[in-house]
Amino acid sequence: MAAGRKAAGAGGESKMEIRLLEKKADKTKLTFLVKDIDSSYANALRRVMTNKVPTMAIEDVEFRKNSSVLYDEVIAHRLGLIPLKTDLKSYKLPSKCKCKGSGCAQCQVKLTLKAKGPGTVYASSLKSQDPEIKPVFPEMPIVRLLKDQELELIATAVLGVGKEHAKWSPGLVHFRLKPIIEIDKKCDSCGECARVCPEKVFEMKNGKLAIVQDNLMNCTICKACVEICPKGAISAEGDKNSFIFTVESWGQLDDRKIVKEAISVFDSMIDEFSEEAKKL
Repeated sequence: MAAGRKAAGAGGESKMEIRLLEKKADKTKLTFLVKDIDSSYANALRRVMTNKVPTMAIEDVEFRKNSSVLYDEVIAHRLGLIPLKTDLKSYKLPSKCKCKGSGCAQCQVKLTLKAKGPGTVYASSLKSQDPEIKPVFPEMPIVRLLKDQELELIATAVLGVGKEHAKWSPGLVHFRLKPIIEIDKKCDSCGECARVCPEKVFEMKNGKLAIVQDNLMNCTICKACVEICPKGAISAEGDKNSFIFTVESWGQLDDRKIVKEAISVFDSMIDEFSEEAKKL
């Protein structure tokens, strides 16, 4: 069975359901609800998204000139952490390239930088052989040069995964349980829970306590409402089979691409495992 799907079973197991909750127009943040999976499945998806989805990052730097106050190693480290726009269709992981990682146009791209002070050198000073592979944030500072100081280098960017180094991680991914909030008949609508709720999940409507459905999914199950209720009429728990995922991209790939690529990688991992299991 493919890892990206969870089919209904003969025993009445319900089918996985995914529902979009929120998305940003610039495609940097995506929030969605996944129903009918368990925590191990949810965590596997999270780990694949952060650790196995490939992105482009600078791996090697050849310095021609560097008379700045920073050592070569420090500048190289800074360059490696600059997020680069990534084109997964045009490049392959070095381990999967025909050149076997020795370096070619299908697995790496060169970026050059040449600057002279005085002034601050920004990521925008990096000139790429491929116009599609460029810094996500051009205004990121690299080093400040004083008068007559120079910096000249050739950087090599390759595809990699977050499992090898954090610089290749495509973004931040986290999940939490879907909140289940219930108001018992004992509630006297005192409004205390509405006052203390940090996510404004409750409101007083026509003199009665009500749940604001638009804010319900923002609940973090902090249980401030449960603790403040004098009647013990509020319950706030998490649905252990439904999870709210938040995907925040660093910019190398858009948020939807991270999710789709993670599912593809997940499927490949399961297929590979299945093939190896046949040898047992």
